[in-house]
Amino acid sequence: MAQDFSKENQSSVETTFRFGEFELDPSERRLTRAGTPVALQPKAFDALLCLVRRAQHLVSKQELIAILWPSVHVSEANLTNIIVNLRKIIGRESLRTVSKYGYRFELPVSGEPGVSRATFERFARARELTTQRSVDSMNLARDYLWICLAESPSFAPAWAWLGRCCWFLGKFSGHRPACLDLAHAAFARAFALDPHLAVAHQFYTLVQVDSGHAREAVSRLLDRLQVHPGEPESLAGLVQALRFRGLIDLSLEAHRRAIALDPAVVTSCPHTLFVAGEYAAAIEAYGGRGAYYLDCACWAALGDSHRAVQLLHQRLRTNPLSPLMTALMTSLLAILEGNPNAALFTMQKTDATLDPEVQFYFARHYSRLGQSELGIDALRQAARSGFICAPATLQSDTWLSAVREHPEFPALLEAAKQQVEDAHTALAHLLTI
Repeated sequence: MAQDFSKENQSSVETTFRFGEFELDPSERRLTRAGTPVALQPKAFDALLCLVRRAQHLVSKQELIAILWPSVHVSEANLTNIIVNLRKIIGRESLRTVSKYGYRFELPVSGEPGVSRATFERFARARELTTQRSVDSMNLARDYLWICLAESPSFAPAWAWLGRCCWFLGKFSGHRPACLDLAHAAFARAFALDPHLAVAHQFYTLVQVDSGHAREAVSRLLDRLQVHPGEPESLAGLVQALRFRGLIDLSLEAHRRAIALDPAVVTSCPHTLFVAGEYAAAIEAYGGRGAYYLDCACWAALGDSHRAVQLLHQRLRTNPLSPLMTALMTSLLAILEGNPNAALFTMQKTDATLDPEVQFYFARHYSRLGQSELGIDALRQAARSGFICAPATLQSDTWLSAVREHPEFPALLEAAKQQVEDAHTALAHLLTI
């Protein structure tokens, strides 16, 4: 039976990329439209193949020129001519110019060589599920990805997405050690198969920052951007890594650069805006995603407790939530409804060691309750775990008012200032973004 399944799966493996009426066959170096061959010059074929492989993602002019004319100096006009000719064949709207940077293939690609159609469809479904960011959706996405990898073990993007799912489940579900080990193994496999896979670099940043290695994440991503300067995924990773280093302005700049390259790219910018105290902007940026805690905390910070309470009740009632997210939301709700003992009990029994940013949010909650000692401890624990609270936030966040009255706050503030200064110094030795 296993042998029959293997033969059946192999026979259904795709040999082409499919988009619109076209099929692109890398092994045969052939483009067809509705089954009819389309003539392409060799360099035009190579350019199209590169763009299709990175569909929906920007490919820089430098990368295309290096692929088409290795070790030969040519002007950008040569590349422009090839792009013009490709647009005549596959449609002007299929290739988008990203000013000053490069080009993006805009047509949806529904197949990939070496991966069966059914496998690719499961992979696409798994990616959709991860955007919901719930334990149930991540569990289902993980199951789809395991099936994909059983059918196509060398499918590098599926390994990267599996790593992303497993790390999420390790943080938010009750199966922490096994999930975290699987996440590390999945990323190792993804990088072994494709060391330059952009989405693997983006997702691995989540592992590094949550593990207290934001500095290493910044270094890795900036090194990558020196080779791929127009890669929005690496910039999206920097948004989070720089925030964890306390570099709020640079985090926001990384976001602006990322969306300039790819307006559809998802970053953690709403959390950076929250730390910056730009609550209205954070609410707007948070829209359209799976909404849980952040906009509720923003409304509370803006003084609209009624709206925050309504949203929290609705989401706690209707969404299947992880224990950590439940604790974060219920503790905020208890504070807003005047039930401090319930809020304290919830936070103190919750293990947030794998999410340094949640420790920062708990610090705000403790301070709001007047528990300055617990607030100071939570901020220190967040810093030890890798999240440096920006000094401006420590000095201006109204929910941290009680913490600012604590006798040890000046020392904590000075430590944060020194950590941010060190982060700026380290960044100066790498790259100015």
